[in-house]
Amino acid sequence: MKEANSLLVREMVEDDIEHFIRYWVDSSSAHLEGMGVDVSKRPTREQIENLVKSQVTLPMEEKKAYFLTWIKNGHPVGSCHVNQIAFGEQAFMHVHLWQLENRQKGIGGAFVKQSLPFFFENLNLTQLFCEPYALNPAPNKTVEKLGFEFVRQHTTIPGVSNFEQVVNLWRLTKEQYQGITAV
Repeated sequence: MKEANSLLVREMVEDDIEHFIRYWVDSSSAHLEGMGVDVSKRPTREQIENLVKSQVTLPMEEKKAYFLTWIKNGHPVGSCHVNQIAFGEQAFMHVHLWQLENRQKGIGGAFVKQSLPFFFENLNLTQLFCEPYALNPAPNKTVEKLGFEFVRQHTTIPGVSNFEQVVNLWRLTKEQYQGITAV
């Protein structure tokens, strides 16, 4: 029997990709803009599918993006991925809870904590960055609470689907990660 709010993180498998696509394609403009997405630059269903499928089967050393699925009570409810990967060095993390009813419940932090070993161990990282939109409080609070250190706030266009925005750059070193997972 599954206990209430059973949380699991796994590498994204092909069956998860449709959930990931629907999140990006079906999310409201307001939700996407709240994350810093320029909806006029939102990738198409086919572009998202091609990107994820092309990365899921690659060896770790060749990945440009590495996708994880967050499972709650046996059902996919979110994802975490990294891109800008420099294998053995660093990557940039992105976190998403797909349904409104799962947000602001404290599970995002638990999911991120469970995601960290995948990134640090499988990609052999020395540091992990997260650069959320400064006006999106949820990811900023989550990474701060987990022990990421605030590096700086700056204005940039953080990705191909974003508008120019103020972002907060957070960093977690391998030593800090080891301290988090030892607890």
